[in-house]
Amino acid sequence: MDWAKKVVLVTGASSGIGRGLAVELARRGASVGLLARRAELLHEIVEEIEAAGGRALALAFDVTDADAVRTAADQLTAALGPIDVLVANAGVASTTHGTELKAEEIAGLINVNVVGVINSVTAVVGGMVERGRGQLVAISSLAAYRGLPKSAAYCSSKAAVSAFFESLRLDLEPKGIAVTIIHPGFIKTPLTAGRKADMPYLMELDEAVKKIVRAIEKQKKSYAFPWQLATIVRAGMVMPNFMYDWISRRNSFRE
Repeated sequence: MDWAKKVVLVTGASSGIGRGLAVELARRGASVGLLARRAELLHEIVEEIEAAGGRALALAFDVTDADAVRTAADQLTAALGPIDVLVANAGVASTTHGTELKAEEIAGLINVNVVGVINSVTAVVGGMVERGRGQLVAISSLAAYRGLPKSAAYCSSKAAVSAFFESLRLDLEPKGIAVTIIHPGFIKTPLTAGRKADMPYLMELDEAVKKIVRAIEKQKKSYAFPWQLATIVRAGMVMPNFMYDWISRRNSFRE
């Protein structure tokens, strides 16, 4: 993939995976739009990218506001050109026991993790269809495959994102639009910082970013990593429920 000819919109770009992807793609030559709520952090990243000779635009908007995301996409298109790749990365985490669930907190998480993704896709997909090319990338999670302890809201949100993008792939590939779903395991980011539980196969951010970029370049339909944890998770998908429940209750990684 010749990134020098690509305009990329990355949501959740102010920290973690989003920031890492934005910086790496700009380093490879892409023109990058960074969408997140924290304007000051976005401008710092833009300065870093421009200091290295790249092109970037800060877009301080909230993914939960559909009109705002559309405005961000329009601003990026006007400044740097039509959007070739969307990386729908914005998301929040939750580790709440099923006995302590609060409706408003779950709704807030779903609004960011699911509605925010929908808003991002609908803001760019029309232009991609018109041009007959483009790529939609979702940063989902291995947590999308099965429910985990203390993770009802998070797992369900990521499962929704994965299913949404899988349906998009069926609809949009014939239109020339590639759809890629990324299922990462545990990565050292602000979302995993401070957890008490051991996180198996915890990966450094730089390594994870390179793996994600490689999957985007190959236009993989789905990519799950690290392979060791992905293999364990896939095994859980075919386990009988009694076995899965017994193992999962004794191995909660989301503390």
